[in-house]
Amino acid sequence: MWQILVDVWIVAGLAVASATLPGTMELLFLTLGGVLPAKRRTSLAPVDRPSRIAFVVPAHNEEAAIANCVKSLHQCHPHTRTPAVFVIADNCTDQTAALAQQAGATVLTRTDAEQRGKGYALDFAFQTLLARGFDYFIIVDADSSVTFNLLHEFELAFASGAVAVQCRYKVRNAEDSMRTRWMNIALMAFNVLRPRGRDRFGASVGILGNGFGLSRSALETVPYHAVSVVEDLEYHIRLVRAGLKVGFIDAATVFGEMPSGGAGVSTQRARWEGGRFRMIRQFVPTLARDVARGQFRLLEPMLELLLLPLGFHVLMLLAAASTPLLAIRLYSACALAVVGLHLLCAIAMGGGGWRDVSALLSAPFYLIWKLRIIPRLLRNASGSAAWVRTERQPLKGAHK
Repeated sequence: MWQILVDVWIVAGLAVASATLPGTMELLFLTLGGVLPAKRRTSLAPVDRPSRIAFVVPAHNEEAAIANCVKSLHQCHPHTRTPAVFVIADNCTDQTAALAQQAGATVLTRTDAEQRGKGYALDFAFQTLLARGFDYFIIVDADSSVTFNLLHEFELAFASGAVAVQCRYKVRNAEDSMRTRWMNIALMAFNVLRPRGRDRFGASVGILGNGFGLSRSALETVPYHAVSVVEDLEYHIRLVRAGLKVGFIDAATVFGEMPSGGAGVSTQRARWEGGRFRMIRQFVPTLARDVARGQFRLLEPMLELLLLPLGFHVLMLLAAASTPLLAIRLYSACALAVVGLHLLCAIAMGGGGWRDVSALLSAPFYLIWKLRIIPRLLRNASGSAAWVRTERQPLKGAHK
């Protein structure tokens, strides 16, 4: 009887370890590429820069943040002309529209009780602005601020022929709590190191939901019909399946405000990661068939989907490490070392410091918290795309 239990334990450990293998390979691949020197970009003269470019800010009840966001966007222009900023006041019941207009934005109001969510808001914005003659769009969340060079860098990327681009996306209030610090470490990995790695090896870097840009040609080829909770991930998969690629802007950053505690943290993570599991279920079989048919450029996007959120990836490796078979334990130890290396490289490439490194010591508490949100995550994995604003602490001022 005991031997049967041991055999079952070994088989279960082997299954869990096998499930983590694609993610481990992806982490190793992207960590190596992320620390290599970035590709050189050719500088273009100012006259070559695109002129019909607009900032698009989707907003749902963001009266506390929207004015600071609009001001930040207006202050990042490199020339005498002021950039066009459009705020999409989507199903708002507060003063978002009025405050955005006072700050200098053009407000597009959208009200639809049935089709609610960021994806619907962006699709509405793109259809409206394409009809008005705009050719390039930079999407920034309403609770964000940007570096002064952001518009300059996007103009250069579009002028060089990019159809879609993504800049760095980091946490603006990383010092507020241990959870926001952990979120910043996660974003330095997910939104800095990994895009650098993909860009270095010529893969599409992904769309991260904030600080990305799209051209008219991209939107005409693949309309923004992405309405899941993680509409950015959904749209990126559709882009790469259509043969388009997203480039990376490593020299500019958008900073997003994150909840520092309370229910907002759990709500946000459960929505993001639940939506990601939904995309795994929906797209991995399709991408696997595409790769099997010879479309090898889709291998990396498939591996990216198979890499679970890092906390769950680590939990699975720890479970595999508990099995009695030495080979599984050795693999788990090596894979955990890859995770550690990945996080340290992310902190280094993302501009972090020793306080971020020391925060890694609290990883066990973070993993326990991740276990606690699993039920809510599973509910979100099959939920709708309704736009639920994450509760945050009051803003403390713009970060330029």
